[in-house]
Amino acid sequence: MINTLYLPELREMLATEDQSGLQEFCVALHPARVAEFMEGLTPQEAWQGIQASDRITCAEIFGFFPAEVQINILESGDATTLSQLIADMPADDRVDLLNEVDPVTMKNVLSLVPIEERRDILRLQAYPEGTAGAVMTTEVAKLPETLTVGAALEQLGRQSKDLETIYYIYIVDTEDHLRGTVSARQLVTHLGNPDTRLAEIMERNLVTVEATDDQEIVAEKVAEYDFLAIPVVDEEQRLVGIITYDDVIDVLREEAEEDAYRAAAVEPLEDGYLQTSLYELAWKRGFWLFTLFIAALLTAFALKSYKDILQQVAWLVFFIPLIMSSGGNSGGQSATLVIRALSNKDISLADTRRVLMRELLTGLLLGIALSIIGYLVGYLLLDGPTLVDLLTIPITLLIVVVFGTLCGAGLPLLFRRLGVDEALMSTPFVTVLIDIGGIIIYMIVALKMIDGLS
Repeated sequence: MINTLYLPELREMLATEDQSGLQEFCVALHPARVAEFMEGLTPQEAWQGIQASDRITCAEIFGFFPAEVQINILESGDATTLSQLIADMPADDRVDLLNEVDPVTMKNVLSLVPIEERRDILRLQAYPEGTAGAVMTTEVAKLPETLTVGAALEQLGRQSKDLETIYYIYIVDTEDHLRGTVSARQLVTHLGNPDTRLAEIMERNLVTVEATDDQEIVAEKVAEYDFLAIPVVDEEQRLVGIITYDDVIDVLREEAEEDAYRAAAVEPLEDGYLQTSLYELAWKRGFWLFTLFIAALLTAFALKSYKDILQQVAWLVFFIPLIMSSGGNSGGQSATLVIRALSNKDISLADTRRVLMRELLTGLLLGIALSIIGYLVGYLLLDGPTLVDLLTIPITLLIVVVFGTLCGAGLPLLFRRLGVDEALMSTPFVTVLIDIGGIIIYMIVALKMIDGLS
């Protein structure tokens, strides 16, 4: 929902070119709030409004605009002015934005960006999407290990205006090899001894990630150690950047969105729902829907192959939905539990036997409970039930629920072992597979019961 609280005032200031009023508005609130109140403006109006502020504030507010607004401004604005904006943006954010605009705009703007920032952008663009290098920032507080605390604070004061964060100060040698880290708190604590060398107080046992590591690995390490930032190094342990906690939050949100889409058998959307074209939306949904449709057809073929027994014992049809839902639901539960446990590192492939044993026992407990209910339902619904009638439903339920829990737990583990994202083995896929197996089990049990007790 668009916040219209300040829209009339903003439009009046824009119409009268009230630069002082716009500047005051931009600096009076947090940049995120300013961007929120400008959502009702056109991209060009919003850009005109924030240009009244200083360069740093302008870049900060711009960073909170929706992606489509940023792209619109970049593709329609003056390249010279926008090149300065790009230079003032955080390193990782400007690379993400430039990757989204059309190539002509990127080339025009990039050619006007100062040489140092341009090299930094090109270096970050070289890292594959989804890696640590693609989400890191190169604006790092780093100092040589030979400095004293007093000299370090003095030099840090000069660096700070160009840095995104100074949670940690990274200590490097003359060739930028990462040697250790100190916190800003440690430096302040040692103010009483300004001649203390950084090498004496720095933490040497560091947790790092390589620039080519998957972004999920980075997120897991930051979450595990409660870091505010984590250093990124190359293959020779040279410091190339850091990944801050806000970038990790973006990664976690992105991964959670992908898992949510796949759990519903939808290919993840690259843009927002309303920004995705109908054709692309239909394709991303239709591909998996068609795949599931073909898989579900196997259920119909399975039923057709048992049409003789269904004609002979017509009441079996009544309980097909019950059998299929019991197996599918139990399998979906197991799949969800195992996929989340794998994602949270609660289990690993080494725990496969334990997981399957737990699901077997859980399936037996659940199956027995549902079997008792199934027996009572058969007794109440069927007209003059025979022993075959009363035993077929509970026996099938027990087997199908156990089958469902084992499939639901085993398939994600199998996908992980094959190196495939286990989220692909989502609930709809598990349900279809268990539906087919449930029908076959149901018919086999019915045939055995009829043959054995007739």
